[in-house]
Amino acid sequence: MNEFIENRLNVNRRHFLGKAAAGIGSLALGSLLVPDLFRGGDEESDALPLGISHFAPKAKRVIYLFQNGAPSQYESFEYKPMLNKLAGQDLPDSIRKGQRLTGMTANQAKFPLVGSHFQFKQYGQSGMWISELFPNIANIVDDICMIKTMNTEAINHDPALTFLQTGAQQGNRPSMGAWVSYGLGSDNKNLPAFSVLLSRGKGNGQGVYSKLWTNGFLDSTHQGVVFSSGEEPILYLNNPEGTDRTSRRKMLDNLAELNNMAYDDFGDPEIKAKVQQYEMAYRMQTAVPELTDLSKEPDHIIKMYGPECLVPGTFAANCLLARKLSEAGVRFVQLYHQGWDQHGNMVGEMPLQARDTDRASAALITDLKQRGLLDETLVIWGGEFGRTNYSQGTATKDNYGRDHHPRAYCTWMAGGGVKPGTVYGETDEFGYNVVRDPVNIHDFHATVMHLMGLNHEKLTYKHLGRRYRLTDVAGKVLPGLMA
Repeated sequence: MNEFIENRLNVNRRHFLGKAAAGIGSLALGSLLVPDLFRGGDEESDALPLGISHFAPKAKRVIYLFQNGAPSQYESFEYKPMLNKLAGQDLPDSIRKGQRLTGMTANQAKFPLVGSHFQFKQYGQSGMWISELFPNIANIVDDICMIKTMNTEAINHDPALTFLQTGAQQGNRPSMGAWVSYGLGSDNKNLPAFSVLLSRGKGNGQGVYSKLWTNGFLDSTHQGVVFSSGEEPILYLNNPEGTDRTSRRKMLDNLAELNNMAYDDFGDPEIKAKVQQYEMAYRMQTAVPELTDLSKEPDHIIKMYGPECLVPGTFAANCLLARKLSEAGVRFVQLYHQGWDQHGNMVGEMPLQARDTDRASAALITDLKQRGLLDETLVIWGGEFGRTNYSQGTATKDNYGRDHHPRAYCTWMAGGGVKPGTVYGETDEFGYNVVRDPVNIHDFHATVMHLMGLNHEKLTYKHLGRRYRLTDVAGKVLPGLMA
């Protein structure tokens, strides 16, 4: 009978064992590369194991240059000459269509249109219109995709910030970076998958809070790790005086043993997460100091980002650090630059903010491109909503401000599979309403996830009896944004 089987299958015992050994070796290698490869799934989910993309990704990592406070599109990337022609006239009711307003302009009797104080020109083969405040971004327009029709449901800063970063206006939802960390993990075991960098501009600032980079209901290992601009890039990472690396290792081993005993008693997954965080911090003690030392960058890189890149905590320094973190394998690097809340003194404050961010933003794109990293790195630049085409309060040519406008605003993306040198979407001649290709926040999230090789409908987490995802129950991928 055995001889009959061998003849039918054209396989003998030696051949079978040889093939089986190779297969077992492959399984072992797979389990080392992706620890969750053979974890038990549940019957309700068809999701792939964590650490594996759902399909071939176009981007391996994200750098999100978040401009906190909502930069005005009319002073940056949305050229609307009609506003200059009709300056001082009231915004027609047929355009506003009864849109709800913030408490800062809801009681205004008039809504005087105000054009930009700054000049616009067309740049690149794409002929993209860019304000004179952003001459360096103007030089890279053929590398970026300019979205003119971002829109959001929120009209005030805190809910709009929370919505854009977590997919929900209420708190305790995982942020974008946490979802990416949960779905794909880190490319470098010595660094977190999700890092956060903070800088403050010279304009009116809005606060940023830890809920914007929270892990929410995901394991705490997915929370964003904040890098400081002080002597210690990450607080409490260094050993205290009198403690060396050997004694630290012994302490962590003993602590892990106690924690594992506690896990056996209580089964709380956060206990395991804490053990992993302690181990990550131990490994980061070696990796972080070298990574955050920007003084060793060559002169041509310093010149590209500008001298401020050597000043810790500036936007320029954080852009350069973001490139280094990304290059080292960090999946999601989130920058927050505060100071864009120009309800007044647009002419005085907007140039200061632009000067803080323009050169370094363009340098980051150029730097990634020359290193061959731009194609696999998705860079995003934008705020939580836009600004009104009418002035808040009394306007003059040289002194005006703009209120919040969630209905249409600009964001640009580069690298990572987006279509370069293109403008996506169109607004009316007042820049107030979307007339073609709207991009809501859920669509934006779905598209970013898709570029990272993740199906936003399958990347879910069961919490309190319900399956949650970044895009909630909405969102569609936008092919028009992708190359």
